[in-house]
Amino acid sequence: MDIDIILEADVSPQQMAELAVEAERLGVRALWSSNYHQNWDCFLALAPAVQATSRLLLGPLAVCPWELHPLKMANAVLTLNELARGRAMVAISGGGGVLGAMGWKISKESPMWPFTDEQSGARYPERRVRGVRECIEVLELARGGEMCFAYEGEIFQITRPFRMDWAKAPGPLIYGCCSGPQMIRMGARMADAIQVSDFTVDMMPGAMENLQAGLAKREKPADNFRVGNFWAWHIKEDPAVSMYEARRELIWRGAIAAKYEHEIAPFCQDEDEVKLVVDKWMNFAKAWWTRSGEIDEVPDDLVNRLIAGMSSAGGLDRLDAELERVRQFADTGLTELSLRLFDDPMDGLKLIGKHVMPIVQ
Repeated sequence: MDIDIILEADVSPQQMAELAVEAERLGVRALWSSNYHQNWDCFLALAPAVQATSRLLLGPLAVCPWELHPLKMANAVLTLNELARGRAMVAISGGGGVLGAMGWKISKESPMWPFTDEQSGARYPERRVRGVRECIEVLELARGGEMCFAYEGEIFQITRPFRMDWAKAPGPLIYGCCSGPQMIRMGARMADAIQVSDFTVDMMPGAMENLQAGLAKREKPADNFRVGNFWAWHIKEDPAVSMYEARRELIWRGAIAAKYEHEIAPFCQDEDEVKLVVDKWMNFAKAWWTRSGEIDEVPDDLVNRLIAGMSSAGGLDRLDAELERVRQFADTGLTELSLRLFDDPMDGLKLIGKHVMPIVQ
């Protein structure tokens, strides 16, 4: 199993380059830039890193076709890939925070902003699995370099001929960001790889079952198919700093962000605790929005159990337990574990290089 690194969207292009050089030196496989609505552009921010490295794979995670049309996404990733001499990748999702800022909601049940239709007139991306599939198809056509006279999808269309034969490097890797069963099966059938998000070790067997179901319908060879998992990494020398960061970011762990009670339940003592987490969702959000890390009206013991179950956090005394979790992830069949860094990413990267890389190399 390889290790990838995911960086915050507020990391500057120069910082990105410095982190990329160190990641390549440590043997990290890939570096992902995050895509937020108010930060550095997730494609352009990688340009200095591309120029400073020679082996490291680089790309944005994640980009949604409703925010960037598949044709323009193809332009962007193929340009990055040419600069990187064939080392680019892109992860395609069905929604996210950028869509929210553009007046969309991820789903009708989404608790993200904007809160209600009446207040916002919010739109919903219909048939998200189909939309991501069509985006993958367009990117496949574009990286093939052949003349395409049009693309007539059910959701996305291209009405003029296009041929991107200027792209000479080996084509970029196309990932599907896939957490739901249908999306995993589609990604396994259509993409080069999938990236699940915040999956615990216990959740991986179900994901792998859906993966195999999709691979069984795949028309292209699957010999080099890759499976990654986005995992929040907060381990630091100072445990207090680590736990502050983990509390602040807890709202973005998949089960809590989406209010998935069945995924929250394993870390709760009873149904009342599950209900409390869901009912106090805004308090988790406030801890992030205010940067306070204080989750009001939720007991610290419950917060700590959620953190321990959904991320890697604590001081260096937690390393043995977290390294064992890395080994368990490897045993599930993951080809890479994508460790998400937050504050002081260079310190986090060096710690990973010292303690995590030796057990996976």
